[in-house]
Amino acid sequence: MGSKKTKAATNSSREELDLSEVSRPINIDSSDFEKIVNEIARDEKERRKGETRKNPYYAIKLIKESGLGAIQLPKKYGGNNASVRDLLYVVMRLAEADPDVAHILRFHYSFVERLLRETNRQTDNNKLLEKIAAGVIIGNAYTEINNRNVGGQNLFDTTLTPDEDGYRLKGTKYFCTGTLYADLVAVLASNLDGTPVSLLIPTNREGVIIEDDWDGIGQKLTGSGTTHFQNVFVQKEEVKKLSDNSTRFSSLLQLYLHGIIAGILRSVVSDGANIVKSRKRTFSFAAAKLPREDPQLLQTLGEISSIAFTAESLIYVAADAIDRASKSAVNGVVNYSLSHHASLLAAQTKVVVDELALKASTLLFDVGGASATKQSAHLDRHWRNIRTLASHNPTIYKARIIGDYRVNGKDLPLQKGYL
Repeated sequence: MGSKKTKAATNSSREELDLSEVSRPINIDSSDFEKIVNEIARDEKERRKGETRKNPYYAIKLIKESGLGAIQLPKKYGGNNASVRDLLYVVMRLAEADPDVAHILRFHYSFVERLLRETNRQTDNNKLLEKIAAGVIIGNAYTEINNRNVGGQNLFDTTLTPDEDGYRLKGTKYFCTGTLYADLVAVLASNLDGTPVSLLIPTNREGVIIEDDWDGIGQKLTGSGTTHFQNVFVQKEEVKKLSDNSTRFSSLLQLYLHGIIAGILRSVVSDGANIVKSRKRTFSFAAAKLPREDPQLLQTLGEISSIAFTAESLIYVAADAIDRASKSAVNGVVNYSLSHHASLLAAQTKVVVDELALKASTLLFDVGGASATKQSAHLDRHWRNIRTLASHNPTIYKARIIGDYRVNGKDLPLQKGYL
């Protein structure tokens, strides 16, 4: 059988949250949702103690059992018909509680969004929607370490070859965020003639080896590691040709990362406020005897709070644009102009939010003083997590293509297969 390394117990010694009375589909404006978010936050704080690596299996269990992974589905499929704006709100709240958990679900939520656009023309999607409604989480195995550009549908080193009544899958994928915690994994591969194909298979199938070997400075428990496919059998119905849809950009996948950053900024604000309120000592040259009365510290915290507000506001504007583009889909194909506009707004959001978020996570230490640098305070996690998230899709490239569009009228580049 395939194996998942470092698969740990789903919970600590603390009693688990009883979800027996949580209504499904879960309402994100309800007390049920607040209970889950608060429980994930408590679990994250407890797992953070000490130096032992403790993965958020319990948090993912809560999400599966509560139906939170199915909120985008129409109510007839067991979901809550959540819009992209609703989804980004959920992402922010989850990231505020535990940014790793929010990041784990990134591919899952983007996969569901695309699946819903295509459901009308692909009736076989209904069974998959039923699985998602039941709590199934989907991970990915897309990226390879080679000399080909990131983000395209090029020839893959991972191969799919015929074998009796099905196929055999061989290859290795990297940066498979969330797959360690997933039930199904979406894979990109090349068949014998080099045509790229996609497939969806169970993560516990024989020959699927998932390693928890991500060693980044932040987002450490997202399971963004390596996945090996060692002669894995694939059924014919699990394979699909990739659609050559030239009207799609990668707006949701990009904006999702900034939803996580916005959630982290919420924690930066609350941590900063708690530090200032709890500090008893100050410096001889401070502007007030108590830190909570110091106008300079209050000004700094006010700047941090304003940055967090700006990030959320920009994300919601871009999310609404993605919603409009997604709703324009005809037979799975979105309107080019609306999709391009959404991609532009997502790129502009990134250019602004990345810089401001990193600034806010640094300003946190200005209100905390030297004691905020203690390892036990763990406040450096905010900067490390933001820095890791912001390193996706480098800001300098985004700024350049925005400028090229404004000056020369050159459209943003396409990334096929995404919205």
